[in-house]
Amino acid sequence: MPSSYAAAAAGSSSRKPNRTSNAAASTARPPAPSPSRAPAAPAVNPSVISDSDPSSYSSSSADEADLTASDSATASVVSAYLSVAGEGADLSKVGIFLSSAARRRSPPCLICFDPIRPSDPVWSCSSSCFAILHLPCIQSWAHQSASGAAVPCPTWGCPKCRFAYPKSETPSSYVCFCTKTVDPAPDPWILPHSCGDVCGRRLDANLDSGCEHTCLLLCHPGPCPPCPAVVPNARCFCGAHREPRRCAHQRYSCGRKCNKRLSCGLHRCPVDCHDGPCPPCAVQGSHKCECGETMEEKLCFERIFQCKRECGGMLDCGKHRCERGCHGGKCGECPLRGRRTCPCGKKDYPRLECDAEAATCGSTCEKVLGCGRHRCPERCHRGSCDETCRLVITKACRCGGLKKEVPCYQELTCERKCQRSRNCGRHACKRRCCARDCPPCSETCDKKLRCGNHKCLSPCHRGVCSPCPLMKTIPCACGKTCFEVPCGTEKNQKPPKCSKKCSIPRLCRHKLECRPHKCHYGACPPCKLTCGEELSCGHTCKERCHGPISPPNPEFTLKPTKKKMGKHIECTPGTPCPPCKEVVLVPCFGQHLGQERAMPCCKWRPFPCENLCGNPLLCGNHYCTKSCHVLEVPLNQPEGDRIASISKANTLAEPCEQCNLPCQRVREPRCSHPCPLPCHLSDCPSCKVLVKRPCHCGAMVHAFECVYFNNLNAKEQIKVRTCGGPCHRKLPNCPHLCSEVCHPGICPSVDQCMKKVNIRCACNTLKQEWLCQDVLKEYRKSGRDPKEVPKSQFGVGLLACGEDCKKKLKAPDSELHLRKSQENKSPAVEVVNVPKRRKRRERGQEVKISKFQEVKTYVLRVLLIILLSIIVAAGLYLLWKGIFWLSDWMNEMEEQRARQRHPRGAML
Repeated sequence: MPSSYAAAAAGSSSRKPNRTSNAAASTARPPAPSPSRAPAAPAVNPSVISDSDPSSYSSSSADEADLTASDSATASVVSAYLSVAGEGADLSKVGIFLSSAARRRSPPCLICFDPIRPSDPVWSCSSSCFAILHLPCIQSWAHQSASGAAVPCPTWGCPKCRFAYPKSETPSSYVCFCTKTVDPAPDPWILPHSCGDVCGRRLDANLDSGCEHTCLLLCHPGPCPPCPAVVPNARCFCGAHREPRRCAHQRYSCGRKCNKRLSCGLHRCPVDCHDGPCPPCAVQGSHKCECGETMEEKLCFERIFQCKRECGGMLDCGKHRCERGCHGGKCGECPLRGRRTCPCGKKDYPRLECDAEAATCGSTCEKVLGCGRHRCPERCHRGSCDETCRLVITKACRCGGLKKEVPCYQELTCERKCQRSRNCGRHACKRRCCARDCPPCSETCDKKLRCGNHKCLSPCHRGVCSPCPLMKTIPCACGKTCFEVPCGTEKNQKPPKCSKKCSIPRLCRHKLECRPHKCHYGACPPCKLTCGEELSCGHTCKERCHGPISPPNPEFTLKPTKKKMGKHIECTPGTPCPPCKEVVLVPCFGQHLGQERAMPCCKWRPFPCENLCGNPLLCGNHYCTKSCHVLEVPLNQPEGDRIASISKANTLAEPCEQCNLPCQRVREPRCSHPCPLPCHLSDCPSCKVLVKRPCHCGAMVHAFECVYFNNLNAKEQIKVRTCGGPCHRKLPNCPHLCSEVCHPGICPSVDQCMKKVNIRCACNTLKQEWLCQDVLKEYRKSGRDPKEVPKSQFGVGLLACGEDCKKKLKAPDSELHLRKSQENKSPAVEVVNVPKRRKRRERGQEVKISKFQEVKTYVLRVLLIILLSIIVAAGLYLLWKGIFWLSDWMNEMEEQRARQRHPRGAML
């Protein structure tokens, strides 16, 4: 027996080896809380062997040899076909079917999981999966799918691919793969379930494809290969390009613009060459409505539209306006034009305008009234005439016994009753105001006939009643075997014997399976089959049939009893099914994986496990840490789920805990400050914390909002941190400060310092002024590092000593030291805010302060004290006001919180 053709098709359409067959198995069986798992085994080759292929369950050497031989044979067949069809043909499914068929294995049916033998009648899915199943299994599947639900379904689906088939296509016979042979005989030399003849099916089932070729392979399972024939002039979708192509791929796109004229007739299709009709014209433009009063921006295919205003145009009479809505064309003729007459129609007005009202003629109306005998006596008038004719005339009643003047519209009848006898001679007429035409007697005779069973149903008549015309039928219980006797003679008769089957339908679910019995009177024999009823839990009852029993036929009597009208004989209800004892896996309250317990289905009861809840909290960031409990609203539960319905109605359901943790999310943009809000699901608010950043030179500190500073790029941050003043940083190679504006990084004037420096000889006798950069160059020439020179010795020793220096050098060192100490001890008066050169120039001179400067200094101090007092008073006042404002704000917030806690009290 070849391997599973249906499984091979599934293997080519799906790359998930074990899920498809398990899904089919679960749908084939009734739903249960504990799903049954199909046996899984490692696949030998996932690209060739499918999920339901039984050859993948063994890996012996003989199986490997068969697999190799089948693959080589399949490769030779496919390669021979590809030599004609070309390399673009898709023969993957055909190759998989042929290779699995050559292994001679029995594939399992996806419904009953029994192997499919060569002699078993099968059915093959004609959609994309081409699954092969037992014919009785698929028939039962289709019957249960179409009639098993509460509402009958007109379709049933394939167990593997779920392709919907109509109920009329339920398989009823066993045919080969190409459907040409009914009940193909098993032959060991050909493929099982095939006829061995050429397939002959259309290679392309789509009638619009243009392919009329048939499959040349032998009767085979699965899809037919693509058509290999060559079409010399295959036209693309737009028709602008022709080229020779394979028949299976003759419909193609050339890749150019479609350029077909659209339905608007103004533009062409801008889409690339495509199949099917072109899309609506989407060119935007200004278009007028049909009446031409409104201009709107609309797409080209919506250019014809109607506005919401009334037309208001003048009709052709020139006096009345059109009351229709927005429309195209002329408004039309005036409905008031034409032949105009007076209301009674006697006088014509041929030249009367449409806006003028026709006058009355003044003569008598003379229109026929509703009675049909008199005419309207009023003058010509507008409106309808009075329907009630009030002309007084003399009328006689029907029997002629009364005459009276009454209005024409009234009928005249007297109160005299007719006392004459009717034709039966038993009853009087007694009709009011009879016209001497007494009708026949309408009463029924109602005399008892000679049969003693019936009464005379003829109208009341004279003389003896006729004999009973009825024949009494004595039937069997089903009514198919009977004989007739005259009414009244059935007392001595017996019921006939019937060989037909009992016609009483069984009300249990085994009406098609239970053994039939002959027609009989009384109750039917009990059903001896297994119940098999589907319980509410999804399992089937395994007890003996105890369903409802049909009402028994009444026992035959010599004198049949009269049937009581309206009597309804109800069936005898059966006993309910016992509690289900099937062992199922019951999940815990929190539906945790791996915590199921096995228990009888009738004692199905959720339980708490030892795990934590783990349900996501409302914050969306953390999980519930309570012990396992019933969820109020379980997550990811489908509609109608048993656990969800139990949880909603369970009194033990309790909500998960509330998250009281602070927010731990990383802010965007990133910063080191935590979010001040509690744990939340939305984005964190912008960080308003002040961040202190010094300027580049360190002279001052800036304070920025964190979100503002972090949103700046690197260049903007450098620009914002600049203080705008001088750098104030000491140069690394000289004792001077940087002269540039506050800047980041290394000072640009490190080796280009333009300040003047006093240069001295070694004995401090000679002195000159050099630029600082020249001093640095001189130090580097002499091999000394300017960084190692002390600030007090910077520039000392760069000048060569002269002759005077040599004489001074001859003096004792003690005098030199004494002179230097005296110079250092001499007092020097420094002046505030005076440049260095002026300080040196005025060093040793006394500074005198004038009277005006003393007064000026005193006044400035007084003004400064007054200003500080005003600032302190204003600050205290604002602080006092702010405390009261803060107190009011806090009281208002407390009132809002109280309203939120007690909304009903707040409403009152």
